[in-house]
Amino acid sequence: MDMNNFFENYLERDSLFINKSLLLSSYLPEEVLFRGDLIQEIANILAPALRVEKPSNLFVYGKTGTGKTLSLKYILKSMSEIAKKRDIPIKPVYINCKLKRVADTEYRLIAQIIKEFGKTDVPATGLPTDEIYNIFYSLVDTKKQVVLLVLDEIDQLTKKMGDGILYNLTRINSELKNAQIALIGISNNLVFAENLDPRVQSSLSEEELIFPPYNAVQIQDILRKRAQGAFRPDAIEPGVIEKCSAYAAREHGDARRAIDLLRVAGELADRENSSKITIPHLDDAEDKIESDKIVGTVTSQPKQHQMVLYAILLLTPSKRPFFTGEIYDVYAKVCKKAHYNVLTQRRISDILAEFDMLGIINAKIISKGRYGRTREVSLSLDDDMNRKIQEIIEKSVQSSFV
Repeated sequence: MDMNNFFENYLERDSLFINKSLLLSSYLPEEVLFRGDLIQEIANILAPALRVEKPSNLFVYGKTGTGKTLSLKYILKSMSEIAKKRDIPIKPVYINCKLKRVADTEYRLIAQIIKEFGKTDVPATGLPTDEIYNIFYSLVDTKKQVVLLVLDEIDQLTKKMGDGILYNLTRINSELKNAQIALIGISNNLVFAENLDPRVQSSLSEEELIFPPYNAVQIQDILRKRAQGAFRPDAIEPGVIEKCSAYAAREHGDARRAIDLLRVAGELADRENSSKITIPHLDDAEDKIESDKIVGTVTSQPKQHQMVLYAILLLTPSKRPFFTGEIYDVYAKVCKKAHYNVLTQRRISDILAEFDMLGIINAKIISKGRYGRTREVSLSLDDDMNRKIQEIIEKSVQSSFV
């Protein structure tokens, strides 16, 4: 292929997109649809910061794509603009706790917060944890100010480190003389706080809000609003937005997924030099996103989770459901062969519940009378995806399995 000719032709072609950034997760719209009441509630809770008073700690729950992060960023942007205009000392800090090398250890989390204050010479590792906290205290406490610390996917912190990190964060204000920090946690896990240490629960979750899923009609309106600025007029075939919103409503009202789906469908249509985004483009986009989501989920799992999934994959050729005990026996053998520690059967049950929630497996709890309860497990993926995941895990653990 003549690459120069290919790219020249590409630049000469008309794109279906006018402004693709409107369909990216980083885009912050001028108006957040269907979240007015919740935005007002959050604004009421956080408003005291504009009087340099510490607001209550806030916990925001909701499924993926229900507008939690978008709404909070929208509010913090408005507060920052007013604070700058009136010279009010508030400092919003947003941390995505799911990102690797940002919040995968207590040290890295505090180091990342320090960087948000402009101090970039903190080593990524190496200092004692107490010392990194002291650097943070001295940096924040240089003046009277309110710090609004937003921890998105806060449940990932406890998954990686336990809830000791949250206890330490709730105790920070007792170490400060001038500044005050309000914690704002965002979580997809609706029962996350119930499993925390009671001391952490009482101090962390002072105020709680739940974001409900969007319905199909609301998602259609959100898509149409984004599509108006993102695509050329008449670029979308009738029925595409309706089907796109139906896909997302099926996924617990996930508006973010709907927007991603429309963007990927547009990209696929663009690659074909199609004049319109059609239903087949949307179907292909759904397959691509689903595949990418599963691969991304498996790749980001801890090694022990991958070993449990690998054990399930080894049992799958039997073409029958299997039970927790069978999975545990295969998992234990795989771990010993790969030189990994073997977790308890209770912990493996917790991991199976997580995979069930992610949609990777179907797990049905069955009572065995006086012998207790067990899970009947089957994979919910097709054979091609099973093979792909098995290859990913084998490469990840860098072990040879027979």
